[in-house]
Amino acid sequence: MAIEVNNESGLEIDERAILDIARYTLARMRIHPLSELSVIAVDTAAMEQLHLQWMDLPGPTDVMSFPMDELRPPTRDEEEPAQGLLGDVVLCPEVARSQGAAAPTGHSMDEELQLLTVHGVLHLLGYDHEEPVDKAEMFGLQKAIVDGWRAEQGLSGPSPAPTTT
Repeated sequence: MAIEVNNESGLEIDERAILDIARYTLARMRIHPLSELSVIAVDTAAMEQLHLQWMDLPGPTDVMSFPMDELRPPTRDEEEPAQGLLGDVVLCPEVARSQGAAAPTGHSMDEELQLLTVHGVLHLLGYDHEEPVDKAEMFGLQKAIVDGWRAEQGLSGPSPAPTTT
């Protein structure tokens, strides 16, 4: 799996954890091992510009996803998943820090970035949370992935509660 993590945010983040959880997510979703993903951390000004340009919404947001080849997880009937460019997940550590601190469970910026990485990858794979049934599916899958990764890493406690909407 070719995953590139670039930190352009000016804040120190756990790039290794972001890489690891992205890799875990793609493996769990049975995405072709030669597919490519880019994860970029940006500052609030850059995120605000992207949010306005692509969503026509003011202010920075926590995560944005920009799909390329619109890859989807393979069905059980498929022998081999399709290979391609998944796209870009853009994270904003400053927003993640605020959201993590404000969450009912109060978790770190890095824990929030891990959750947001999974969230962004799921968006690249076609998951969404506009409708209640879709939100339940996506957030359930997101929790299962984060919990599975945390268990594999030997991290104690449940995953952070979703803070993104």
